[in-house]
Amino acid sequence: MKKKIKYSDEPMGKTKVVKDFLPSPDELAFREETVKVTLQLSRASVEYFKQEAERHHTPYQRMIRRLLDEYTAHHAH
Repeated sequence: MKKKIKYSDEPMGKTKVVKDFLPSPDELAFREETVKVTLQLSRASVEYFKQEAERHHTPYQRMIRRLLDEYTAHHAH
């Protein structure tokens, strides 16, 4: 059994207020608009993304989409 924490009402010393840096719930729930497309990829590419996605516990389609988004952002004028 875990040892109980005993709290006391003692001074905490000098404290500092930290600016709230966490995103709001609205920002966390935001989903970018997507468009469905039909795309043929090489078997090797799909297998690679499936293996990596499994290793990182994420859908492989999301990894491909993020790769394309990063490429687009980097090359957009």
